[in-house]
Amino acid sequence: MLKEIDKYSVDEPHASISINYDNDQGSYLYKVEEEELTEFERALLEQVYEEMTSLLTLHDLPEEKDKSDFLRKKISEIANSFGISFESKSLEKILYYIKRNVVGYGKMNPLMMDPNIEDISCNGYNVPIYIYHRKYQQNIKTNIFFDENELDTFVLVMAERSGKMLSRAAPMINSTLPDGSRLQATYSSEISTRGSSFTIRKFREEPFTPVDLIDYKTFSNNMLAYLWLCMENRKNLIFAGGTASGKTSALNAISLFMPPAAKIVSIEDTRELRLPHDNWLPSVTRMSEMSKEGEIDMYELLRQAMRQRPEYIIVGEIRGKEAQTLFQAMSTGHTTYSTMHATDVEEVISRLQNEPMNIPLMMFHALDIICIQVLTYTADGKRVRRNKVIAEVQEVDPVSRSIKVVDVFKWDPVLDEFKGTGESVILRRIMTQRGWDEEKLHTELNQRSLILEYMIKNNIKNYQDVFSLVQGYFTNPGTVLKKIRGSNLSIRK
Repeated sequence: MLKEIDKYSVDEPHASISINYDNDQGSYLYKVEEEELTEFERALLEQVYEEMTSLLTLHDLPEEKDKSDFLRKKISEIANSFGISFESKSLEKILYYIKRNVVGYGKMNPLMMDPNIEDISCNGYNVPIYIYHRKYQQNIKTNIFFDENELDTFVLVMAERSGKMLSRAAPMINSTLPDGSRLQATYSSEISTRGSSFTIRKFREEPFTPVDLIDYKTFSNNMLAYLWLCMENRKNLIFAGGTASGKTSALNAISLFMPPAAKIVSIEDTRELRLPHDNWLPSVTRMSEMSKEGEIDMYELLRQAMRQRPEYIIVGEIRGKEAQTLFQAMSTGHTTYSTMHATDVEEVISRLQNEPMNIPLMMFHALDIICIQVLTYTADGKRVRRNKVIAEVQEVDPVSRSIKVVDVFKWDPVLDEFKGTGESVILRRIMTQRGWDEEKLHTELNQRSLILEYMIKNNIKNYQDVFSLVQGYFTNPGTVLKKIRGSNLSIRK
């Protein structure tokens, strides 16, 4: 029997979400509840919608902030032309459905407006849509589905909005929607026997910050202080993990540790990274569903990035020959960060050395740190994202053709805690590079750790606010530390 366990609005008062739990089956149901229309309102909506779609295209609409007023005015004009007057409540309901269908995502609009959703999956005609919910950390069936005509039309409209074209000749796309969400879609039954399908990967309006990573226990304070110092001193890093393990989110969050004025170039297939740095050039590949002519792949963008004199290069994900160029960039003094699919350090090394990446053994000298992300379960059965291990590439032996990789932090799944496991060669190199002694190194780590503690204590999570503190510490550490001392959070010597 279903029991409602949670309810919240996504567009007050017109659309809300009800989360229900079935004790017998042990499963959740995500229900979209929208304000119902009266017979009169429904008939009027159909009339207004028909008139508006004949008079308007999306290009006629003004900027987002003015759309509501513009549509409200149009609806009133059309209603008045028919000699119809109706209550303001009815007007608001009709305006909601017009906005939902004309500039929104139709019956999918409440899902797109729900900040708790990470992924939306439609697997075919008359099949319930599934969502991945951030709070419940699992895939949940919804009460929404599309029939054949609705679904075919929907994926064609989404493709058009993302600047791509779907057809039977080119039945599959990967693209980005106007709100930044990532879209993968197939058309008709050319690819899937169930018919058209789509997956929408939504991204938070506010990107994750290092404070979020600590708050969610994905990293410990000390781990991020370590990464902060390493990134500031231009050590090379790869995040690896399985699907949905949080690789890109973690990479985006710790990118706030890069110096504020550093020249940064990012390269992605679909735009996911969001950085507050002014001196940042975001690049995306250009692929064609119809022909190879005019394509610009990640390898070519990376080659061009080398000529732009970047201090930091971020590659969304390495899969093929672009990995060789990335390692060449490392070897020639460019600091690089990237992600890849691999479940442990050994798999990272193996994938990099073999087809299609083929990284020569001696190039591994340039790689400093490997972070492994996992989507896993704690001892109490809670589904979580954790940084399983931070490991350092400490030595490459050309005689034995071996790579010495040592864990410096590791997650204990039983206690759900992070532990330091070994001496850091990378920190030793930073100490030598900067001319520091042991005391100075520990002071630098402690101060960064305490700045993170200060942000957690004061609930500073907005990525611009976090970046301002990080930027402030880089340019004037004394002022930032004085502010922290004033907050009664003492600095360890």
